[in-house]
Amino acid sequence: MKEAATHIPLPGSDQAIIAHIEHEAHTNIKSCYQCGKCSAGCPVAFAMDYPPRQIIRLLQLDLVDEALKADSIWICASCETCSARCPRNVDIASLMDALRREALAQGKITDKKVAAFNAGFLGGVKNFGRSFEAGILLYHNLKTGQLFKDMELGLPMMQRGKVEVMPHRTKGRSEVKAIFERVAQMGGE
Repeated sequence: MKEAATHIPLPGSDQAIIAHIEHEAHTNIKSCYQCGKCSAGCPVAFAMDYPPRQIIRLLQLDLVDEALKADSIWICASCETCSARCPRNVDIASLMDALRREALAQGKITDKKVAAFNAGFLGGVKNFGRSFEAGILLYHNLKTGQLFKDMELGLPMMQRGKVEVMPHRTKGRSEVKAIFERVAQMGGE
């Protein structure tokens, strides 16, 4: 009886990228048998080009490029409803997060506004230990060339105490900054 040859993916091949994404997400896409419970429970599936089940199917079919360019990975709210409902324990929320990181690393971002928001949010958390809404808005508008977008909303929100002019610094901000530094040392962003 002839033994099947083991396929070793080349670095950068779709199989290697999928293996990397699975490793990062601590999940196995082959476990998914496409029951659809993840998509049925997803509160934002209506806005996605591919619901969670289909994102996993794209990966199962080695259509990595299509999965990385999908708007769905950016629309995902990371609420973990999909992961909680999966009868095969596929951590779909973590998979979506790993796909976002891979899309950023490869420069395959369909919406530059989403990437600007992501960078502004993470920058605020890194520097202040928490989210700074006004900073996110300013960073986003500068990066996307929409300098005065939503400007008329700023003053009323500040007057109602919904947005602070200056960021609050948390007591544990040095620990949060250390987390970001460790992630950078491990090769993350």
